[in-house]
Amino acid sequence: MLVGYARVSTTDQDLTIQLEAFKAAGCDKVFSEKVSGTTAQRAQLQQCLDFVREGDVLLVTRLDRFARSAKDLHNMLDALSGKGVGFRCVEQSGIDTTTSMGRLVLGILGNVAEFETALRSERQREGIDAAKQRGAYKGSKARIDPTRVRAMLSEGNSPTEVANALGINRASVYRLSG
Repeated sequence: MLVGYARVSTTDQDLTIQLEAFKAAGCDKVFSEKVSGTTAQRAQLQQCLDFVREGDVLLVTRLDRFARSAKDLHNMLDALSGKGVGFRCVEQSGIDTTTSMGRLVLGILGNVAEFETALRSERQREGIDAAKQRGAYKGSKARIDPTRVRAMLSEGNSPTEVANALGINRASVYRLSG
């Protein structure tokens, strides 16, 4: 059975192109969702992974619609492989775990995608550091007043009472009490 998984990150994006690609590929069942986030936060993805059985092939249009990191990708592919399920990208035709060449291409592209994510993160960090040097980036406003935490503790309040009163995590109270 061919099973499709379609995803867009925001509700204003459209699933139509992905759904049409799955129809053209002959998918028997399609799971779709409009959600951003980790694989654990995507209910339809979890249902799709639970649904597929030995001999099935899971189709996605592109890798970025399926996994957010090489680790996620490899973990999900290992789980699919363990169930005897193949994996194929419709728009990235070289990616097909039912062939040895497809598995090689998949590994390379997954690592390239992770490399690009790391580069974006480095550029963002460099931009923040440069903005801090210019005095244009101050970070977020402090949410916890350490003086108030210490005062409440010295008045005999327990760390749990202080945390509840201030709406903060108890670990923050312990960290600031020293």
